[in-house]
This record gives sequence, structure tokens and C-alpha cells, in this order.
Amino acid sequence: MPLVIRPLAAADHDAATRLVIDSFEPITWQKKLDASIGPLNGLDWRARWEARLKNIFATQIVLLGEAEGQLVAFASGTVDRDPALGFVDVLAVGRSFQGRGYGREMLRAMLQHFQGLGCQYVHLDCLTDNEAGNALYSSEGFCEVARHIRWFRKI
Repeated sequence: MPLVIRPLAAADHDAATRLVIDSFEPITWQKKLDASIGPLNGLDWRARWEARLKNIFATQIVLLGEAEGQLVAFASGTVDRDPALGFVDVLAVGRSFQGRGYGREMLRAMLQHFQGLGCQYVHLDCLTDNEAGNALYSSEGFCEVARHIRWFRKI
């Protein structure tokens, strides 16, 4: 079933937060950080993601995907107008809805939205161990241009 894509509304914040945190729980580097260092200043990875999402809701383009009357997917991003560059920040599909092509539909919807805003290029980041995400981006014509290491320490 194809997704119904729509912009985020204020009433969607709680459901969107739950969907993103649930979908990122198995793969987020922040959970790995908590396992090695512990919560940061008393904030575990979920609390940090909740704060990040509040900022995303306030500052980014957010599209939601619905299917079967349920929220199943989420995409957010920003536009840098001078280089005509869109940046996909978060692409998430609820875990019980993964494997149905919804991530691909959300990605394509965000790319189309960016094109409508004048973007000619798009950029995104993906963890090297996120095999499903990397396979999707490669299959959609993205090319890997660099890798980076996320270093961390307490000061």
C-alpha cells in the first residue's frame, strides 16, 4: 500500500517522537555511547533523542508517511539554498512496518520536496553498520564520498 505523505502538524509530535525513537533504538550510536560511558549528565539516549526531535520539529522540514490509517514513516531535513543542497537528517520507518518499501517512499518524497524548493543535490549520513539504510541509499543512486569516525570522551 503506498504511503500518504503529509507535513508534520503540532498534534503529531508525540506519535512522531515514539516512531523515530522506536525505529532508531536498534541502530543509534547514542545507545552504544550509553553502554560504554553511561547517560550524559543524567540524560539517556532516549531523552537526548527526544530533545533532538523537539529541535527538529521547530527548525526542519518534516514529512510523515501514513499507511493503513497509521503513522509508519518519518523524514526530516534542511535546505542550504546557495549550493542548492538538501540534507536528509532523519529517515525512519516504524519497526513493525520495515521491509515494505516505506523507507524508499519517504526518501523519494523528501527528494521531491527538496526539488520543489530548488535543490539540485542532496546529502545524508548513515552509520556504516546500518546495512538496510546503506543498501537503500546505494540503490537510489547515492554515492559514498567519505566516512568518518565519531570520537567521544568525558572531560
